[in-house]
Amino acid sequence: MTANKSLLILPGDGIGPEVMRQVRRVIDWMAKRRSVSFDVTEGLVGGAAYEAHGTPLKDETMADALSADAVLLGAVGGPKWDQLPYDKRPERGLLRLRKEMDLFANLRPAVVYPGLVDASALKPELVRDLDILIVRELTGGVYFGEPRGITTLPDGQRRGVNTQVYTTNEIIRVAKVAFELARKRQSRLHSVEKANVMESGVLWREEVQKLHDSDYTDVQLEHMYADNCAMQLVRQPKQFDVIVTDNLFGDILSDCAAMLTGSLGMLPSASFGAPDASGRRKAMYEPVHGSAPDIAGRDVANPLATILSFAMMLRYSFDMDEDADLIEKAVKTVLASGIRTGDIMGPNTARVSCSTMGETLVRELDKMAA
Repeated sequence: MTANKSLLILPGDGIGPEVMRQVRRVIDWMAKRRSVSFDVTEGLVGGAAYEAHGTPLKDETMADALSADAVLLGAVGGPKWDQLPYDKRPERGLLRLRKEMDLFANLRPAVVYPGLVDASALKPELVRDLDILIVRELTGGVYFGEPRGITTLPDGQRRGVNTQVYTTNEIIRVAKVAFELARKRQSRLHSVEKANVMESGVLWREEVQKLHDSDYTDVQLEHMYADNCAMQLVRQPKQFDVIVTDNLFGDILSDCAAMLTGSLGMLPSASFGAPDASGRRKAMYEPVHGSAPDIAGRDVANPLATILSFAMMLRYSFDMDEDADLIEKAVKTVLASGIRTGDIMGPNTARVSCSTMGETLVRELDKMAA
């Protein structure tokens, strides 16, 4: 069995290592039952890297990420490292990965599985069969714009500055990803900004509209202000198919959409760079949930978001749609059987640990592959 798919695994902090162990179960199962092997390298990122090396991401790990076919990340951060200098904090390792891999398009699906309709805070009729994909621009905007920082004014007041800035190319490349994905779904795209009060929003709206009119007239395009989009997500979420938006609004709106599903522990994500001459994209996959240090090490975390992130990796980085479908179907079947981790408990369900959820999923994969 030849391994020609290079994968860098970065478990990270908090619950990252324990949910990643369940992905390793699936990887081992694929090697045994599907004859699919990965050349797996594991490294440190975030607080774990700082504790070991004094930096949230070593240069060598960054080089491994750039050479791998795909990166699978668990989570970074925790209060243990909140007092570190800004450039040493765990999150800087994640941001460096995104920036140096040029991962400009972040895909965050919000899917409500049939077994979890009652787990949402919204009425069942609002979220049943919900399937939204948010495409967030990831390397520009207010998180990276200059000038930035905190200064002291002559009168003694302190002043914090962050700059929201976008160029035409930054907008067009992420919008192209969103239009292409919309074509494969329902051919509906909402572009979200604040063009009523922000010049960067005006530019965003103009460039997305021009791209639509030149190349994507077959996709239905609607523009929406970010505050209205947040309201509509909790008012009538099924009006959306694909949403494309900037870094800041994408961060906020994707977390809002995540809670429509009942738990952050169910939501995967993928981040893509531009294709190279061979068509290969740099890509990193990670669950939407954070490091959850309050439950770390207790074997109670939900591993499904990380496992579903691995399924996204199979689909988008390796064109292994059949295997991705198999994992996603197994997740759906396990949930329908009433097996739950604590974050998605409901009536007539059985609470299991993180490791038991992983074991149960692999057993279901065995049944499906028999």
